[in-house]
Amino acid sequence: MVNVIIQYSLYLLILVLIAIPLGSYIGKVMNGEKVFLSRICFPCEKFIYRILKIDSTEEMTWKKYAASVISLSVVSFIVLFLIILFQGYLPLNPEGLKGTSWHLAFNTAVSFITNTNWQAYSGESQLSYFTQMLGLTVQNFVSAAVGITVLFAVIRGFINKQKDRIGNFWVDFTRTIIYILIPLSLLVSVILVSQGVVQNFKPYDTVQLVEPITLKDGTVVTNEMVPMGPAASQIAIKQLGTNGGGFFGTNSAFPYENPTALSNLVQILSILLIPAALVFAFGRNIKDKKQGIAIFSAMMIVLLIALACVAVNEQTGTPQLTANGSVDIGTKNQAGGNMEGKEARLGIASSVTWSVFTTAASNGSVNSMLDSYTPLGGMALMLLIQLGEVIFGGVGCGLYGMLGFAILTVFIAGLMVGRTPEYLGKKIEPYEMKMAVLACLATPVAILIGSGIAAVVPEIADSLNNAGAHGFSEILYAYTSGGGNNGSAFAGFFADTAFINVSLGLCMLFARFVPMIAMLAAAGSLANKKKIAATTGTLSTSNTMFVFLLIFVILLIGALSFFPALALGPIAEHLKMLG
Repeated sequence: MVNVIIQYSLYLLILVLIAIPLGSYIGKVMNGEKVFLSRICFPCEKFIYRILKIDSTEEMTWKKYAASVISLSVVSFIVLFLIILFQGYLPLNPEGLKGTSWHLAFNTAVSFITNTNWQAYSGESQLSYFTQMLGLTVQNFVSAAVGITVLFAVIRGFINKQKDRIGNFWVDFTRTIIYILIPLSLLVSVILVSQGVVQNFKPYDTVQLVEPITLKDGTVVTNEMVPMGPAASQIAIKQLGTNGGGFFGTNSAFPYENPTALSNLVQILSILLIPAALVFAFGRNIKDKKQGIAIFSAMMIVLLIALACVAVNEQTGTPQLTANGSVDIGTKNQAGGNMEGKEARLGIASSVTWSVFTTAASNGSVNSMLDSYTPLGGMALMLLIQLGEVIFGGVGCGLYGMLGFAILTVFIAGLMVGRTPEYLGKKIEPYEMKMAVLACLATPVAILIGSGIAAVVPEIADSLNNAGAHGFSEILYAYTSGGGNNGSAFAGFFADTAFINVSLGLCMLFARFVPMIAMLAAAGSLANKKKIAATTGTLSTSNTMFVFLLIFVILLIGALSFFPALALGPIAEHLKMLG
């Protein structure tokens, strides 16, 4: 047990130690300050501005900034949709894979432009190298960069004074790609390749099995197909950009995506690295590091609670596993606990850490099967998404979502003490409150409406592998994942249908762009206001009381919104298991 605690602690400690200096670097980049990569990246940045005729001195209103975000996303969707649909006619397709159905192409294109990366397909059997590399990998960069640029536009809303400008989207986007995402992805890709992650354009290999396998019908299998492809480059950005879409169907449980203990460690750290660093960048750029630490503390406290909940439940297992001593879940000579659906080479601690990080970070990649987790362990993972993906959330979108909750918190606190609410020196008035509420409620609305409709559709009920409470949990998790722009899955039912693909796609779009536009609108309004000097009566937003009040508001909106649904799913399953 001591070794397990040390393992969890090391993951968190290394994460924080890397995130702090990275946050400072990101803050400098987005401010246009000189960094150690400027000598290499600045000429590239200027070249892009010149080729694309971007006026880097232009400042945009929030409406123009939002229009730029939407226009880029629309073009990205159209291009990716067509690539997937017509991949059979495109190059880099050694296996001769045909295009997918229109609804699967729609779902996948929406999924990747919204930073969700929900996969109703198996990558190695349905998508070509061209689609994976020039379609999906490119969108992993683009969607991640969009989230980060919007965050810094929101930050400028608090910094700027009586000025309705929040930056230039195309400048922010270019800097994010060139200075942050590409260098980090190159570094992680090289590490992954050194560990054995595949990166090639070879056709799939056929290998001889060490031992033949005899099927039920008497057929003897002596060979196995081994997929190849440019995987490492996509895996690096899928983790760093909190995208999560695996190159192979079984994601990071597959040895070609995650072959060693070091590759596992690097990928786990990559999942939360940029979201955690952005919190420190936020504190630096508003010139009040205590504010960043307060937000980071709130996120970390909830993350630790979720990690403890999942770890205890998975290590303890279930009464059914230990019934009559039929299964030994002790830790003396083995990993112990609930090992169903987990890689024996990774164990419970590494699997739990990955699963908590990926659901906290809007990442969605997995190295174990979430459907096999205990009811309460799975519920904690589901709840991390349902809170609004703000513990730490996706790159950029997690933090601006958390700032929406911070606005709600100061408003509630202001009502309690009878003062006009203020946050970071700006008055919070009805318009900002409306936008914050819209941003915070978009996720619950998308998830509850989507899963509610899906639960009564006969074709979904008929395709479930599990009946009762667990079957409902599988449906709820699917729409939680789509509505939270996460992308992970319980699985357990056939997801590649027109209804699932279209309905989940609409949930993804709603949950991505409604909060994004709402927070940009709030930023535009805040930027136009004057700064208010703090007085003795000003509510502190960097002390312990505010941290716990912020956590309370997040749980109040997130947990209570979903309690009835959770009661029908994982809670009912847990009580039935005990009874």
